[in-house]
Amino acid sequence: MTDALKRLSDEGVAIWLDDLSRKRITSGNLAEMIDQQHVVGVTTNPTIFQKAISEGDGYDVQLSDLAARRVTVEEAIRMITTADVRDAADILRPVFDATGGKDGRVSIEVDPRLAHNTKATVAEAKQLAWLVDRPNTLIKIPATEAGIPAIAEVIGLGISVNVTLIFSLERYRKVMDAFLTGLEKAKERGLDLSQIHSVASFFVSRVDTEIDKRIDALGTDEAKALRGKAAIANARLAYQAYEEVFSSDRWNALERAGANKQRPLWASTGVKDKAYDDTMYVTELVAPNTVNTMPEATLLATEDHGEITGDTVSGTYEQARADLDAVEKLGISYNEVVQLLEDEGVDKFEASWNDLLKSTEAELKRLAPAEG
Repeated sequence: MTDALKRLSDEGVAIWLDDLSRKRITSGNLAEMIDQQHVVGVTTNPTIFQKAISEGDGYDVQLSDLAARRVTVEEAIRMITTADVRDAADILRPVFDATGGKDGRVSIEVDPRLAHNTKATVAEAKQLAWLVDRPNTLIKIPATEAGIPAIAEVIGLGISVNVTLIFSLERYRKVMDAFLTGLEKAKERGLDLSQIHSVASFFVSRVDTEIDKRIDALGTDEAKALRGKAAIANARLAYQAYEEVFSSDRWNALERAGANKQRPLWASTGVKDKAYDDTMYVTELVAPNTVNTMPEATLLATEDHGEITGDTVSGTYEQARADLDAVEKLGISYNEVVQLLEDEGVDKFEASWNDLLKSTEAELKRLAPAEG
């Protein structure tokens, strides 16, 4: 079997797994994926934790202990999720050490209910960093309007950040600006910039899902010819913006002070439309110094039949711009789509968090010791 995952890694794409559960940790599965499938990082989100905790019995012992202590449901969730992240971080620690802190990272997200509250997001990020207490953690902060100043403040405190839920090129530029502002604050505080790392999670497949839906509603041949092109075009133009910002004089001054580039991370890379190649959002987004965080099904599909042909991003910007312009000419508003996707993304994570609260509360009640 050809080792497509190794070739992907050799092209400068860090392979991160977009999933985590206690079973994956305790069974040795995560360690096996690191050893055999070139996985060098893990991302989590409220939906992943909601699924993990609701589906297995791996959390029963901890839930029983938490119920005996009569902790609040919010505290129980934080104890459970940070325990998983801490354990995964320990498994990935050799990767972290071998890559000088670039990889071997595990991401944990701030409470999604705080997505529109800058001050609360900063406080939550500090609390999560303290709770997990591992140098190879990334705190996930959504790239909402309120999230942008929070990112700058948290980076400025020396906390490494995974910026999530980025859909638009304009917002991505604000994210990179916030990262540089944070590094400048950290430098003023005398912090070691070489210890601060960040990725910017640019979401891919959801862009096609929404734009294809609008293309299908138009139904013309001209429109149908653009199906499945917008998401890759959007991500490629994001990489162009990354190259521009991280070759600027402002960046160069920070790099001389020891700073690390904020890598683009391709998120939401599972293909939703069965008409498309199931590795499309991996093979079409190969570029140096990027991360691709994949659901397990996408990772296995890439391993099985992904065709890695080298850099598929550099030099594609003119065509990418033409594809997005063509979509706009159909009357499909790019700005409207990306704002809708951001709003839906926050809502989905909040709904998952609320489901997690309800299911955990039910478990705590079931396992609570009898009165007296």
